[in-house]
Formats: sequence, C-alpha cells, structure tokens
Amino acid sequence: MTCDFLPLAAPGVRTLQPYQPGKPESELRREYGLSHIVKLASNENPLGPSPKALAAVREALPDIARYPDGNGFELKAALSARLGVPMAALTLGNGSNDVLESVARAFLTSEHEAVFSEHAFAVYPIVTQAIGATARVAKANPPDHEMPYGHDLAAIRASISDRTRVTFVANPNNPTGTWLKTAELEGFLASVPESVIVVVDEAYFEYVEAEMDCPSALRWIDRFPNLVVTRTFSKAYGLAGLRVGYAVSHPQVADLLNRVREPFNVNSLALAAAAAALDDFEHLERSRAVNRDGMKCLLEFCRRQNLAWLPSAGNFLCIDVGRPGREVFLELLKRGVIARPVDNYGLPRFLRISIGTEAENARLIDALAGVLKS
Repeated sequence: MTCDFLPLAAPGVRTLQPYQPGKPESELRREYGLSHIVKLASNENPLGPSPKALAAVREALPDIARYPDGNGFELKAALSARLGVPMAALTLGNGSNDVLESVARAFLTSEHEAVFSEHAFAVYPIVTQAIGATARVAKANPPDHEMPYGHDLAAIRASISDRTRVTFVANPNNPTGTWLKTAELEGFLASVPESVIVVVDEAYFEYVEAEMDCPSALRWIDRFPNLVVTRTFSKAYGLAGLRVGYAVSHPQVADLLNRVREPFNVNSLALAAAAAALDDFEHLERSRAVNRDGMKCLLEFCRRQNLAWLPSAGNFLCIDVGRPGREVFLELLKRGVIARPVDNYGLPRFLRISIGTEAENARLIDALAGVLKS
C-alpha cells in the first residue's frame, strides 16, 4: 500500500522546513570515531548550570511521578520579585521557543501577517508558516552599517500593514549578535500600531555589557500594552537541556498566551532549577566573565588572521571566514570542533561560534587556524 500524506497536511506545513539544531557530539563521535570533541555550535553556557540549580533538581527528583505545577507558581513568584512585574504578566514556556509559538497561535491566522528581519532567528518564520500566516521579511542593515546584517527597524516598520498582527524583534539578534540601541528601539515601539503585537526576544540579554547601550524592553512594558518580552534559561543560566523560558506582557496578553499554552508545558525539574538559578548571582557573574574573556580571545584571533566579524552582544561571534562557511564547518568537524554554519540564514561566508571555556576556545582557535591555512 502506497500512501501520500502530504496533501492531508495543513497548507503551511507542506513546505515547512524544520528547525536545524547544532550538530550533537554523539553524532560526530559516530561519524568520525572521535573521543575529544568541543561543541561551540548552540550558544550554550560552557560552565553548565548553577550548583544551586543542580541541587534543586536532585531535591525534586523523588516527585517526578507527579504532574508539575501547571501554573508554575514558585517560578512565577521568583520572576515577579526579580523583574518587578505582576505574576499575571508572566507566561512560562518549554524554552522561549514555546512562548514564541504561543504568540503565533494566539494572534496569527491565515488572514494575517508577521513581520521580521532578514537574518533573524529561524523560529520566527517557522511558527508563522506553521500557523498558515504570511511572513513579511524586512531587509536587514547593509554590510557597511554599524550593525551589519542587523535589524533595520525603519524597514520593519515600513513592512507593517493592516494585515500585520505580530512583529518579531530580537535584541541581541541571533545569529548575527547585533543589537538595537535605546533610542531606536523606543522610537520603534512608539511607532507601531497598538493592534500589532511586538515581540522583543531577549534570549541573550544576560550577556549584554552595560556600555553597549542594548536596553531591555522590560523598561517599557507598562507603557506599551502590545509589547511582549521573551527570555530563556537556556543560555546564561545553563539550563538548555531542561527547556524553560518565559514571556512578560500586559496581563490580558498573558491571559491569551496562557489559553493556548500546552498544559504542564514546563516540567517539574525545570521549574525547580530555574527558580534556584535566579538566586545564584555568583554563577551568573562567573558565566558573564568567562564569556567576556572568551570573546576577547576570539576577537584577538580574528585580528591576527585578518578576519571580519559582526559586533556581538551575545555569547557567540559570527565570523566571515572568507570562503563558504559550510566548507570550513566540515573541516572543523574532522578536527573535533563543532561550530555553526549560517548559510541557512543568508550568511554563506560566515560561521557562528559560541564562546567556550578557555581550553575550548584554544582548541577552536588552533583548529580554525589550521583549516584557514590549508
């Protein structure tokens, strides 16, 4: 019996290309028989999770036969106290990707449009297409801009029409690392019609240095009722494997997001770990310091090699390797180093490299220097 289920799929799903994650270490071991592998592909915290988070997970383990708190009361209470927002403004997600999808499900239909920039996070077009909405992609900044390939907020604003219901803005942006400054982001938020939900994705905000003038949109959450700010515990907090993130919004928007949120979408171990991680300031500061030092080391290497790079406020650097990035990626794999080609983001000559530990960065630099020399 021959079956073709493609015609049965929803229109937006038929041509949808799924998200491509970074190559896992186990796959590289199988392919090349390597034992010492450095993964710098997925912007994970090289220090791992907070010891307090690990202790909280161990304490929560005996109760995993029970469903988690479906409302995430303790984590919401911790976030409310830390961020200075009411609990009613919070929506928890299975990673911030889950919250982004909830926004699409709550506000987009086949009659509506979502607007986002070129070279922006791959989940924005995925959730838009899956729901059957139309994606309008705004041109990014030109290569000679202060923030090359970053968001052009004027182009995004010009792309908003009467059919637009959502616009996604990443600050800092992945994969470029570029960011938006206070005046331009505030002006953009003020210019967008209230009928358009503006999602400011702040997945990497904990890595932002004060002198960068990269603001958190949380400062405007009371001023703009159509603003949704999303964050994650997967990056600086080192909990990528547990999948937990959140959104802050007007309580009525949060209510709508919670209506489409899957029941028990954040597991009990993730809830416990995230709440504990929020209290470990020392671990977060160590993580920021490791990132700061590693970024400096990688930038120095780029200067020695005469390589161009994009300015980054995250825990990764997007480097122009002067040839097809995927070719360099494949050569690095043979040397046991996993980076991230970004040709699927429209940046074919670039590699996105996560900042690792001192030893991991040294391994990457040695391998990349060898590949470029060859």
